[in-house]
Amino acid sequence: MKNKNQTLTMRDAFLESIYQAMSHNKNIYFLTADFGAPILDKIRNEYKNRFINVGVAEQNLINISSGLASEGYDVYAFAIAPFITMRCYEQIRINLALTSSLKKINVNLIGVGAGVSYDVSGPTHHCLEDLSIMSLLPNFTIFSPSDIILVKKFFSHTLKNKNPKYLRFDSKPLGIIDEKFFNFNFLDGFRLIKNQSDKCLVTTGYMTHVARNINNKIKEKVDIIDFYSLKKFNKIKLFSFLKKYKSIVTLEESFEKYGSIENIVKTIMINSKKNIKYTFKGFENRYTFDVGDRNFIHKLNKISETDIISELES
Repeated sequence: MKNKNQTLTMRDAFLESIYQAMSHNKNIYFLTADFGAPILDKIRNEYKNRFINVGVAEQNLINISSGLASEGYDVYAFAIAPFITMRCYEQIRINLALTSSLKKINVNLIGVGAGVSYDVSGPTHHCLEDLSIMSLLPNFTIFSPSDIILVKKFFSHTLKNKNPKYLRFDSKPLGIIDEKFFNFNFLDGFRLIKNQSDKCLVTTGYMTHVARNINNKIKEKVDIIDFYSLKKFNKIKLFSFLKKYKSIVTLEESFEKYGSIENIVKTIMINSKKNIKYTFKGFENRYTFDVGDRNFIHKLNKISETDIISELES
């Protein structure tokens, strides 16, 4: 019998945490841009005075959220990932990033549909630009988890840290990463699978599962660094890990040459004088109109498991 956690989406795990917190924390408001989930019915029915559906109007979602947060409330705003980031980017920039330079604003943007997890919905619902553009914004925390263990750990941070945040969730249940991952300091912003290798895959979100699958297929196992906090992380510890490798490959569902993980590794390692081979694997800088599942889309963009294995073995 499958463990319930193995079939639970990040969205449902996080919304359940919000629902439970709302019962004793009257400071929480939940807003949605006409985006549903089964647990939202419970939130709307039991906490109707703190639940707002703004309709298909993401710009207004940000406006109302920032207004409530300016009055001291803890706000969660919920929508499809490409729409909650790109459709209302100016409002995010001014009402959240800029304003939070002057006062505490706790708005948590929950974007569902990271990367190409809405695979068959086409390029309007693919979300390959969000990590790049959201990482540009001052004062933002960017959270890109690979499983619900991280999602559950992060919830308390959304209430303690009164700054704007972007939470990037996959739309599909991904299962839980191997237990050997669990002994780590959450505040480091990343976690490491150590296989005593001189090669390392640096990943985030769904691509950590791809990296794990690759390790199950190749003879010489590689290390994996799973990034989940893309702006606030332990740079000293990361550098101490990365400088030991002969080869580093970054994997992310972002456009190649513009990826967030790619730029983190470049920036961290710029002072390293070691002869390290770097490869940055992401999507080609074009939109994919061909319809198929995630594996099909990855193959078209040369970021499939086969492509990555070839890179590791070259």
